[in-house]
Amino acid sequence: MIGFETIGNATIICHDGKPILATDPWLTGSAYFGSWGLPYTIPEEQWGNLKKCEYIWLSHGHPDHISVESLDKLRDKKILLASHISNRLQDDLSNLGFNVSSLEERKWIKLTKNLSILTVSDYFQDSILLININGHLLVNINDASNKGWGKFVQNITKNFKNPFLFKLFSYGDADMINYFLEDGTRIPPKASLKKPIGDQINFWSRYYGTKSIVPSSCFHRYQRKDSSWANQFTTNVSDYTNRLAPEFELYPAFIRYNLETNRFKEINPKKNIALSIDPTEFGDNWEDSLDSSDTNEVEQYIKKIESLKDFIDFVNFRVGGKDNTIELRTRNFKRGVTFEVPRGSLMTTVKYEIFDDLLIGNFMKTTLHGDWHNNNLYPYFTPYVAKYADNGKAKTKTQLKNYLKQYRKKSPVEFIYHCFERESEEFVRKYIGTNTEAFEWAKKFYLLMNTSKSTDKV
Repeated sequence: MIGFETIGNATIICHDGKPILATDPWLTGSAYFGSWGLPYTIPEEQWGNLKKCEYIWLSHGHPDHISVESLDKLRDKKILLASHISNRLQDDLSNLGFNVSSLEERKWIKLTKNLSILTVSDYFQDSILLININGHLLVNINDASNKGWGKFVQNITKNFKNPFLFKLFSYGDADMINYFLEDGTRIPPKASLKKPIGDQINFWSRYYGTKSIVPSSCFHRYQRKDSSWANQFTTNVSDYTNRLAPEFELYPAFIRYNLETNRFKEINPKKNIALSIDPTEFGDNWEDSLDSSDTNEVEQYIKKIESLKDFIDFVNFRVGGKDNTIELRTRNFKRGVTFEVPRGSLMTTVKYEIFDDLLIGNFMKTTLHGDWHNNNLYPYFTPYVAKYADNGKAKTKTQLKNYLKQYRKKSPVEFIYHCFERESEEFVRKYIGTNTEAFEWAKKFYLLMNTSKSTDKV
């Protein structure tokens, strides 16, 4: 067969007569300190095909995309990564004994006669993969967000007939949504609005120039007792059809697609039993507190990230019911944050520098003090800690300046245009809001200005 299969959370298995390449194999075990579990088992046939693949491509460092437990079962494979500044993923995986290579940026690389791939990285330490299988294009966005490379993707998709889009579409639970105000009131997450998923699909499919959509990167279930509350905000595949435009074809999530015959067969994996696991099973006892050594480690971890003090006055970790406040300024506090979190996962986070894992797990409770834009940690905290410092190794202001400069060098015009778009979007969100008619008109105008008009196809 020349074609592809989809399975797991975000795994695409590409075939050229035999299995050649697989992406992001989270196929067993849990993620985010045990908070996430897989809703479906992986059938034996797909496991067998994964084991026959020569190459594994990994998009980014989140454990639902890079599962070391899954990779341990695939140790003989060649691991392919995007070329990132800092090389953290390559270094970490190489140190674990994997055969890892970084791919040249934005260049088609031939793996077999009929299979070529092209990867694009961005300054959030994410990456996307374009796959050409015998003249058919697969656009694997996974759960990355457009950081300027959207136009580049458009210029490729317009040269193919009916490209496939693999992308996360969801209500928005796959991020920190466990927010509270100072008085203890929960801040309703954006995911609670449950806006029609079809609107997202319509927008991004038109933007990228794709007509066929395969659900991707949204297959998880909260299984810790302290995070299971978030299951009410997860997205079902059945939600994808809500307001989906008739011009798009939505495929089942798990399929085996033969590109020679343009026919597919649905894969029906067995559902896993829904679990409710005590956090102690993952080393988290909410009653444990920090000792003096722990406190020093946490403080050093936070204070090494120099840019934080430009936006945040204090960061408090409430562990075992005790506050451990790290002051980034000595007076005139205007903005701070309290993270209520178990000691075990916090100290693992500090040791391995993986704060995003705490945020996405949604068992940690986050209280916002003072004025926070959009009632969440973006843009004052998350990028500087999780993206730039942890994954990009850019902790000081000098390191961060050089880090962003190197990404800008990769594609200067694209980077500058993206920065302008980002600032414009922040302005619109702040002063117009996201649940207004004006915001919807702004989205339509953006799509009009950014959608390729070319209809040339190969």
